[in-house]
Amino acid sequence: MKPPKEKPSDTINTVTTQKKSESRGPQPSVLKTQRAKRDRERSSPRPPKASTIKILTSEKLSGVPWLLHGFSTRPGGVSKEYGGQQLNLGFTPEDAPTDVERNRERFLRKLKAQSAAGISWPLVLLNQTHSAVIHRVYGVRGPEWARLRKNKVEESGGDGLISNTAGVLLGVKIADCFPVVLADRKRKAVGIFHAGWRGTVQRIVEKGVGEMRRQLGCNPEDLLAVIGPGIGGCCYEISEEVENAFDSQFAYSKELFEDVFDSWSLKTKYPMLFLNQRAPGHGEPALSRHLDLVKANWCQLLDAGVPTENIQSMNQCTACHTDLFFSYRKEHVTGRMLAVVGIR
Repeated sequence: MKPPKEKPSDTINTVTTQKKSESRGPQPSVLKTQRAKRDRERSSPRPPKASTIKILTSEKLSGVPWLLHGFSTRPGGVSKEYGGQQLNLGFTPEDAPTDVERNRERFLRKLKAQSAAGISWPLVLLNQTHSAVIHRVYGVRGPEWARLRKNKVEESGGDGLISNTAGVLLGVKIADCFPVVLADRKRKAVGIFHAGWRGTVQRIVEKGVGEMRRQLGCNPEDLLAVIGPGIGGCCYEISEEVENAFDSQFAYSKELFEDVFDSWSLKTKYPMLFLNQRAPGHGEPALSRHLDLVKANWCQLLDAGVPTENIQSMNQCTACHTDLFFSYRKEHVTGRMLAVVGIR
């Protein structure tokens, strides 16, 4: 669910706020204003306007000669939204569809996802629903190709794609959720999965390994796995609902959480708002609960039989680096990146 839009004021009467807090506690409008101010202060600098597209790749996957893969970043596009000259690759409400299509063309050219005749590979995407639904892509002349020709590539719902067909580019859209790419070096098969907290708690990556084994004959020991850019445990503050969901599914769930001191908390910055009868220094600390989705998906890969030496994390936090990545959690209104994989 998207967070409600807020229109905070830039000025606050601190004296008036403290008087009100003594009788009725902190006022909701004040809390909203302070949280909005905190978010502005924590946010990274706006991305520089650049004409060059930068695509991130994995060293582990780059060693496979028949494999094509990449993780897009935000600079170098034609989108006028989100700071200008942005490579937004998702059909978001704020951006013009024609600009998104031009961005995708630029991205595919930079990636060199083309046939020998110079024709771009079909790009297969899904209508992502934060699920554990996985589709197999059989060929470029199937339904996916037809949808691409009609510029309707996001009709099927799901969050995972697998294939052993060459000349097709599988992709997932990201803006904090983690893309996880799998490649079987022996069977020449690939998979890509969109793992937010909902997909992770439903074991989409673990299920993806199982589907590649069942449908494509892959041995988990032959799989290479790369966890791409996403929101790190340093920035991913969660609710009790999310923690309970993981506790109900994983015996190792406690290893995935960490209490982080929030130096930007209202309790820290405005202690007078939280007056109580306890002596100074004996109140509840300003802690926030954080979730490490990289570790969660790493554990699923291990449980599915992928050797630890075959797993790599890009170690890139989208919320820490909004100059390079789109981050829904940090920016609320933002674009989308693509993670893609294909077989030459």
